[in-house]
Amino acid sequence: MGVAQRPLSPHLGIYRWKLTMALSIFHRMTGVFLSLGAAALVIVLASLASGAEPFSNIINLLQHPIGQVLLFAWTVSLYLHMANGVRHLFWDMGVGFDKSITSKSGIMVVLFAIFATVATWLCAWTA
Repeated sequence: MGVAQRPLSPHLGIYRWKLTMALSIFHRMTGVFLSLGAAALVIVLASLASGAEPFSNIINLLQHPIGQVLLFAWTVSLYLHMANGVRHLFWDMGVGFDKSITSKSGIMVVLFAIFATVATWLCAWTA
């Protein structure tokens, strides 16, 4: 086999995207994003411990449209990461590796994340 005939190393460009592949990547991304959210939660709690004025400043930031987008993104990330983590726990037990089950469980993860996020935000808006 000559140098020109050698196969290329596999990379993302040669694979067809599937839901399982996308959820695996999003699981890692949401984990990182939730870590940033944990740091933001520490800042909120520190401002709460510092007094009324610093806490009201943080609340004003969170009520800004950019703050609302971040809170919404953290909510989606939380539910997506949690549901996909439960899916991985079943996989660790050896359950759900059939092609039909992996695609159905992936759809269930996405639907759960959407419905739980909408329910959370509806409860927050009506409270």
